[in-house]
Amino acid sequence: MDGLLVTHLPDVRYLSGFTGSNAALVLAGGRAVLFTDGRYTAQAKQEARGLRVVIAKKAAAIAASEWLAAAKVRRCGFDAGRTTVLEMKAMQKAIKIMPAKRRRGFFTAVGPLVAELRWVKDSDEIRKMRRAAALGCRLFEGVLKKIVPGVTEASVAAAMEFGARMGGAEAMSFETIVASAKRSAMPHGKASGAKLPGRGFVTLDFGVVLDGYCSDMTRTVHLGNALPREREVYDSVLEAQLNAVAAVRPGVTAGEVDEAARKVLRRAGLARYFSHSTGHGVGLEIHEGPRVAAKQKQVLQPGMVITIEPGAYLPGTFGVRIEDMVLVTARGAEVLTPSTKAWIEL
Repeated sequence: MDGLLVTHLPDVRYLSGFTGSNAALVLAGGRAVLFTDGRYTAQAKQEARGLRVVIAKKAAAIAASEWLAAAKVRRCGFDAGRTTVLEMKAMQKAIKIMPAKRRRGFFTAVGPLVAELRWVKDSDEIRKMRRAAALGCRLFEGVLKKIVPGVTEASVAAAMEFGARMGGAEAMSFETIVASAKRSAMPHGKASGAKLPGRGFVTLDFGVVLDGYCSDMTRTVHLGNALPREREVYDSVLEAQLNAVAAVRPGVTAGEVDEAARKVLRRAGLARYFSHSTGHGVGLEIHEGPRVAAKQKQVLQPGMVITIEPGAYLPGTFGVRIEDMVLVTARGAEVLTPSTKAWIEL
């Protein structure tokens, strides 16, 4: 290939610095050209320094495709995992000025080249992620006094989201999860109008976006006096989480980290209640590579930021999840979300 068309906005931002909602980036012949529309004329010139900026009156990917055809690029790669069939048809139509022979095979599917570069963070990215993670920790510590019987899950989420905005966040990383009582057995139990119980678990899973980078953490607390079985499950999930964090270091595979959590839950008889992977990468997107799951062969490298989030979900009863963001360092790992994971009974 002698060209690459980048249309996934987080990839465009990573390569160019541009944060607008309509953009495509072309890399070809030693040139880097950013395409966007008139809404972003000033913003593109400010953010995408060192790049040529083309202001188009059509979709950025279409304008970029027309430019590629006129520039006599022979073969251009695109991220097949991020391009829809409809988008590809439009891109093919945009290059019809080329002879039919050249059009065949012009757009060549490639893997997530840019996304894989993003897996390993540089020092500036890590600095931003530390700040996002620290804000998340402050939100958790501040919301504890609002977790009382009778208030709704939605009101707890609203308090956290208000605090995030007041703390400088651009947005939440994802829809805040506050799941209480039996709803805590739902791994993605988004905050509802349900009232917090007088006795039972409350799971909070949340994150913020700060300087474009996401944070992600989960804590589970208990209202009222816990039953022995509840405390037993919590302690087992915590042990699994700590064991997986301890396994994180360069050279270890993502599958080995997953197994470090899973074997603790197997020993506790809880493996069948752990219904998702142990973690995932975090960065400009809340879910990036590498995937921390069973049998994953991806080797961890310094600079990767992953989550470690085992859980146990007993249907119709309760659930527990504990999650940290973890930075892979040259010699091991650093937890970026150090808020207490000790048992909290409110």
